[in-house]
Amino acid sequence: MFMAHDSMFTTVHSHAPVAVNPPTLAAPSGYSHGTLSGNTLYLGGQTALDADMRIVPGGIVEQFRQAFGNVLATLAYAGGVPSDLVSITIYLTDIPDYQAHGKEIGAVWRELAGPTYPAMAGIGTTALWQPEAMIEIVGVAVIPDERLNRPER
Repeated sequence: MFMAHDSMFTTVHSHAPVAVNPPTLAAPSGYSHGTLSGNTLYLGGQTALDADMRIVPGGIVEQFRQAFGNVLATLAYAGGVPSDLVSITIYLTDIPDYQAHGKEIGAVWRELAGPTYPAMAGIGTTALWQPEAMIEIVGVAVIPDERLNRPER
Protein backbone atom coordinates (compact mmCIF):
# COMPACT_ATOMS: atom_id res chain seq x y z
CA MET A 1 0.00 0.00 0.00
CA PHE A 2 1.25 3.47 -0.87
CA MET A 3 0.17 6.56 1.05
CA ALA A 4 0.81 10.08 -0.24
CA HIS A 5 0.41 12.86 2.31
CA ASP A 6 -0.66 16.36 1.46
CA SER A 7 -1.72 19.13 3.83
CA MET A 8 -5.33 18.76 2.66
CA PHE A 9 -5.80 15.00 2.22
CA THR A 10 -4.29 11.54 2.22
CA THR A 11 -4.40 9.38 -0.91
CA VAL A 12 -4.18 5.63 -0.59
CA HIS A 13 -3.22 3.49 -3.60
CA SER A 14 -3.84 -0.19 -3.09
CA HIS A 15 -2.36 -3.03 -5.08
CA ALA A 16 -4.75 -5.56 -3.57
CA PRO A 17 -5.35 -8.53 -5.88
CA VAL A 18 -8.18 -8.02 -8.35
CA ALA A 19 -10.01 -10.54 -10.54
CA VAL A 20 -9.47 -10.39 -14.30
CA ASN A 21 -12.47 -11.86 -16.13
CA PRO A 22 -12.74 -10.91 -19.81
CA PRO A 23 -16.33 -10.68 -21.07
CA THR A 24 -15.29 -12.70 -24.15
CA LEU A 25 -14.77 -15.83 -22.03
CA ALA A 26 -17.37 -17.96 -20.28
CA ALA A 27 -18.53 -16.29 -17.07
CA PRO A 28 -16.61 -17.83 -14.17
CA SER A 29 -18.36 -19.30 -11.15
CA GLY A 30 -16.27 -20.03 -8.09
CA TYR A 31 -12.99 -18.96 -9.72
CA SER A 32 -11.40 -16.14 -11.75
CA HIS A 33 -9.78 -16.41 -15.16
CA GLY A 34 -6.91 -14.38 -13.75
CA THR A 35 -5.81 -12.49 -10.66
CA LEU A 36 -3.78 -9.30 -10.94
CA SER A 37 -1.52 -8.40 -8.02
CA GLY A 38 0.62 -5.36 -8.70
CA ASN A 39 2.01 -5.93 -12.20
CA THR A 40 1.87 -9.71 -11.94
CA LEU A 41 -1.03 -11.52 -13.59
CA TYR A 42 -1.68 -15.06 -12.39
CA LEU A 43 -3.55 -16.83 -15.17
CA GLY A 44 -6.01 -19.43 -13.91
CA GLY A 45 -6.26 -22.84 -15.50
CA GLN A 46 -7.80 -22.65 -18.97
CA THR A 47 -9.17 -25.68 -20.75
CA ALA A 48 -10.61 -25.67 -24.26
CA LEU A 49 -13.95 -24.21 -23.15
CA ASP A 50 -15.64 -21.95 -25.65
CA ALA A 51 -17.86 -19.02 -24.63
CA ASP A 52 -20.83 -21.42 -24.38
CA MET A 53 -19.01 -23.54 -21.76
CA ARG A 54 -18.40 -26.43 -24.18
CA ILE A 55 -15.07 -28.10 -24.88
CA VAL A 56 -14.22 -27.48 -28.54
CA PRO A 57 -14.44 -30.53 -30.79
CA GLY A 58 -11.37 -32.09 -32.33
CA GLY A 59 -8.12 -33.31 -30.92
CA ILE A 60 -5.24 -31.93 -28.91
CA VAL A 61 -4.26 -29.28 -31.48
CA GLU A 62 -7.76 -27.75 -31.49
CA GLN A 63 -7.93 -27.96 -27.70
CA PHE A 64 -4.50 -26.30 -27.39
CA ARG A 65 -5.62 -23.47 -29.70
CA GLN A 66 -8.74 -22.79 -27.61
CA ALA A 67 -7.10 -23.17 -24.19
CA PHE A 68 -4.11 -20.99 -25.11
CA GLY A 69 -6.45 -18.49 -26.78
CA ASN A 70 -8.36 -18.26 -23.49
CA VAL A 71 -5.08 -17.59 -21.65
CA LEU A 72 -4.18 -14.87 -24.15
CA ALA A 73 -7.67 -13.30 -23.89
CA THR A 74 -7.23 -12.95 -20.13
CA LEU A 75 -3.72 -11.57 -20.62
CA ALA A 76 -4.92 -9.01 -23.20
CA TYR A 77 -7.81 -7.89 -20.97
CA ALA A 78 -5.24 -6.88 -18.34
CA GLY A 79 -3.19 -5.02 -20.98
CA GLY A 80 -0.64 -7.76 -21.53
CA VAL A 81 0.89 -9.20 -24.66
CA PRO A 82 2.35 -12.69 -25.19
CA SER A 83 5.91 -11.49 -24.56
CA ASP A 84 4.82 -10.59 -21.00
CA LEU A 85 4.38 -14.29 -20.18
CA VAL A 86 7.11 -15.48 -17.82
CA SER A 87 5.84 -18.98 -17.07
CA ILE A 88 3.39 -21.49 -18.55
CA THR A 89 2.40 -24.88 -17.15
CA ILE A 90 0.49 -27.28 -19.38
CA TYR A 91 -1.42 -30.16 -17.81
CA LEU A 92 -2.09 -33.03 -20.21
CA THR A 93 -4.16 -36.19 -20.03
CA ASP A 94 -2.14 -37.78 -22.87
CA ILE A 95 1.49 -36.66 -23.14
CA PRO A 96 2.32 -38.95 -26.10
CA ASP A 97 -0.57 -37.43 -28.10
CA TYR A 98 0.72 -33.91 -27.35
CA GLN A 99 4.24 -34.94 -28.35
CA ALA A 100 2.98 -36.54 -31.57
CA HIS A 101 1.37 -33.22 -32.53
CA GLY A 102 4.24 -31.02 -31.33
CA LYS A 103 4.91 -29.43 -34.72
CA GLU A 104 1.28 -28.41 -35.18
CA ILE A 105 1.03 -27.14 -31.60
CA GLY A 106 4.26 -25.17 -32.07
CA ALA A 107 2.80 -23.61 -35.22
CA VAL A 108 -0.33 -22.59 -33.28
CA TRP A 109 1.85 -21.07 -30.54
CA ARG A 110 3.84 -19.03 -33.07
CA GLU A 111 0.63 -17.92 -34.82
CA LEU A 112 -0.94 -16.72 -31.56
CA ALA A 113 2.09 -15.61 -29.53
CA GLY A 114 5.08 -15.21 -31.82
CA PRO A 115 8.47 -16.92 -31.66
CA THR A 116 9.28 -16.35 -27.98
CA TYR A 117 8.58 -18.99 -25.35
CA PRO A 118 8.55 -18.39 -21.57
CA ALA A 119 9.68 -20.87 -18.94
CA MET A 120 7.42 -23.86 -19.51
CA ALA A 121 6.51 -27.24 -18.06
CA GLY A 122 4.29 -30.06 -19.29
CA ILE A 123 2.75 -32.28 -16.63
CA GLY A 124 0.78 -35.48 -17.14
CA THR A 125 -2.42 -36.02 -15.21
CA THR A 126 -5.15 -38.65 -15.25
CA ALA A 127 -8.09 -36.23 -15.61
CA LEU A 128 -9.10 -32.57 -15.75
CA TRP A 129 -12.22 -30.77 -14.47
CA GLN A 130 -14.22 -31.34 -17.67
CA PRO A 131 -14.03 -35.07 -18.55
CA GLU A 132 -13.53 -34.37 -22.28
CA ALA A 133 -10.72 -31.84 -21.67
CA MET A 134 -7.29 -33.03 -22.77
CA ILE A 135 -5.31 -29.93 -21.77
CA GLU A 136 -5.30 -27.18 -19.15
CA ILE A 137 -2.92 -24.22 -19.25
CA VAL A 138 -1.93 -21.95 -16.35
CA GLY A 139 0.56 -19.13 -16.44
CA VAL A 140 2.13 -16.04 -14.97
CA ALA A 141 2.79 -12.74 -16.73
CA VAL A 142 4.41 -9.47 -15.67
CA ILE A 143 2.82 -6.48 -17.41
CA PRO A 144 4.64 -3.11 -17.58
CA ASP A 145 2.91 -0.09 -16.01
CA GLU A 146 2.45 1.67 -19.34
CA ARG A 147 0.19 -1.13 -20.65
CA LEU A 148 -1.38 -2.36 -17.41
CA ASN A 149 -5.19 -2.33 -17.41
CA ARG A 150 -6.30 -2.87 -13.83
CA PRO A 151 -9.99 -3.90 -13.78
CA GLU A 152 -12.21 -2.24 -11.19
CA ARG A 153 -12.96 -4.34 -8.13
